Amino acid sequence: MKKYKVGIIGATGMVGQRFATILDSHPWFDVTVLAASGRSAGKTYKEAVGSRWRIAKEMPASMADMIVKDATADIDEIASAVDFVFCAVDMKKEEIRALEEAYAKAECPVVSNNSAHRGTADVPMVIPEINADHIKVIDDQKKRLGTKRGFIAVKSNCSLQSYVPAIYPLDKEFGVKEVLVCTYQAISGAGKTFESWPEMVDNVIPYIGGEEEKSEQEPLKIWGKVEDGVIKNAASPAFTAQCIRVPVSDGHMGAVFMRFEDGKKPSKEEIINSWNGFAGRAQELELPSAPKQFLHYFTEDNMPQTKLNRDNENGMAVSIGRLREDSQYDYKFVCLSHNTLRGAAGGAVLLAELLCAEGYID
Repeated sequence: MKKYKVGIIGATGMVGQRFATILDSHPWFDVTVLAASGRSAGKTYKEAVGSRWRIAKEMPASMADMIVKDATADIDEIASAVDFVFCAVDMKKEEIRALEEAYAKAECPVVSNNSAHRGTADVPMVIPEINADHIKVIDDQKKRLGTKRGFIAVKSNCSLQSYVPAIYPLDKEFGVKEVLVCTYQAISGAGKTFESWPEMVDNVIPYIGGEEEKSEQEPLKIWGKVEDGVIKNAASPAFTAQCIRVPVSDGHMGAVFMRFEDGKKPSKEEIINSWNGFAGRAQELELPSAPKQFLHYFTEDNMPQTKLNRDNENGMAVSIGRLREDSQYDYKFVCLSHNTLRGAAGGAVLLAELLCAEGYID
């Protein structure tokens, strides 16, 4: 199979570094361009990153001596050298929106890790196992942009990847009315390590800017439908969220409370069977990064645990446990996903695989 030539925009940041390590051995994608801010442009990748390499795996040797391009000044040059780009830049939202549209208008598809376009009605925000059909809105987006092959597709917020996959099949099968979720989020979600953020050692911070709004609003776009050339958000389930930063390197955990539609409360066995049997388009297509078993339910009272289970199926599976009835809601449970693999770079790579498999990237 001929490999796709890909670029990483924002390659020097933590998510960009994660993209580099994932793509180094990818069967479909070959990294041919690395780009970052003007401060890094003209340097080799290893010079540009310097002592700021934050991933446990070593920097890929195939990329270490690549010359970093200027992500904003070299758009046409980058677009002409690749089949598509992954974007994980650290800029203001309006600047990211402009940058991603500039790449799309240069006829370069953009698979984005950023939040800037998640609210754009004709930009699909996709978890491939759940709402793969949303990519069809790309045809309408290209009409708006005036492009033939350039477009933008995004992955959802990293914390959603822990609890939304567990709730979605239950809603489709039984009807979920209300969800309360508390997320306990790793410091890598802020692009930090304990060395760079010593204040987090032995500490909990009960605030993550903008995270609760994303956790409450983004699921409704994922649940939505493509109508009249845009994605129209669903009206339910109703979500309320509280998001907390905890002293963990990687892995976001959610504590979920849910209430079903009147008269539709399933049994505990029915819920577990729904989770165990759930698969989506990513599994049907056997995409390279897709977990074989998307949702893993643990019967032990003290599972899942972040340190033990965040790397399940190369960090691309969701782990669930402690399902039990609740005194105020119908049920409660906990869930876990790897925030920089399933939640960030890995989720974007899986989305790119879906787009390639479905013919949206030629």
